[in-house]
Amino acid sequence: MPIFIFDTYILEQLPDKRDSRVEFIHDALTGLQDQLKELGSTLIVYHDTPLQAFKQLVKHYTIEQVYTNHDYEPYARERDDSIAQFLQEHSITFHTYKDQVIFDKLEVVKDDGKPYTIFTPYSKKWKAKLNKFYLKSYPVKKYVGNFHQQAAKRVPSLKAIGFEKTDAAFPADSPDNAIIKHYDKQRDIPGITGTSHLGVHLRFGTISIRQLVQKTMKLNETFLNELIWRDFFQMILWHFPHVGQGKAFKAEYDFIKWRNNEEEFTRWCEGTTGYPIVDAGMRELNTTGFMHNRVRMITASFLAKHLLIDWRWGEAYFAEKLLDYELASNNGNWQWAAGCGCDAAPYFRIFNPYTQTKKFDPQNTYIKKWVPEYEDDSYPAPIVEHDKARERCLETYKKALAKAR
Repeated sequence: MPIFIFDTYILEQLPDKRDSRVEFIHDALTGLQDQLKELGSTLIVYHDTPLQAFKQLVKHYTIEQVYTNHDYEPYARERDDSIAQFLQEHSITFHTYKDQVIFDKLEVVKDDGKPYTIFTPYSKKWKAKLNKFYLKSYPVKKYVGNFHQQAAKRVPSLKAIGFEKTDAAFPADSPDNAIIKHYDKQRDIPGITGTSHLGVHLRFGTISIRQLVQKTMKLNETFLNELIWRDFFQMILWHFPHVGQGKAFKAEYDFIKWRNNEEEFTRWCEGTTGYPIVDAGMRELNTTGFMHNRVRMITASFLAKHLLIDWRWGEAYFAEKLLDYELASNNGNWQWAAGCGCDAAPYFRIFNPYTQTKKFDPQNTYIKKWVPEYEDDSYPAPIVEHDKARERCLETYKKALAKAR
């Protein structure tokens, strides 16, 4: 008997009731329900806290075992532990399995059993360990006769759970072979469709990571490395949960004295910094729930290093806006951009938005789409001068690291 819980603890923290991620999940559940109806079964959907949902379940059904898959986020671990304890009190067995990654927890570690904190050796061990066993699909088709036979129950409407339709355009759930094949040559060019947009499907489990890796191995190693980064960040979150609880991976970076100018933060959020490539990225994010990979790095670096605004402010803003938001990757990439994460770029490596534009958007194709007024008098002057911002950043980081020592 399949169940899904719209967790009110999570939903109540979403400030925008036109959140396209909730609509994406709702659409996926509706499609799943149609498939289950054809099998004479139904999906049972709760809008409650997980614990309250299971209290209702044990009242109405005789349950022997509960099955789910691993989630590595701090809240999810607490949630699963509390559910496991509740079920144990009712003599119900709780099973949880790996599903959303190829390797998790202790499957790819150093020879001494400690977790990797540098990506390159991790990826080498990951690739060396990979074989057909880790990529084969689970034989679910032969078990479809085991679905509990009962009349279909209604999936509550978006309105019933407190949200509204956005009519967002969601990307297809099938990878584009041409994009994957040319990914290494096109992934850094924001003015073209050179990336897969599959992040939201990986995030919510609407495509199989195993099938995607199988396909990618034959087509493009650079794309495969991006999937390995995803495993890597999930593993980091598991072994170092403090990174998901507002702490820098490298503790010495918590000594940085951020400026945290709220007016400048607002201008960054709105895409009015006077740096066209930064503003284009923020406007793309605000409009579509997506931002190009290269531009994510540029905008994140700009916030943390040019404006000296705490990377956690930017992380939270992306968490609110990104359709493909995933705690492990969002946190890992923000800490990378700020210089405080595992395997991060050195703090003195500061992206120059002008040279980044010249290199990756030389015809201003991307900028013209999102910042059409960039050459007009109405476009604001740069919020900060690049060279001065760079010097200020270097001085601030040096002071913090010296203090930490």
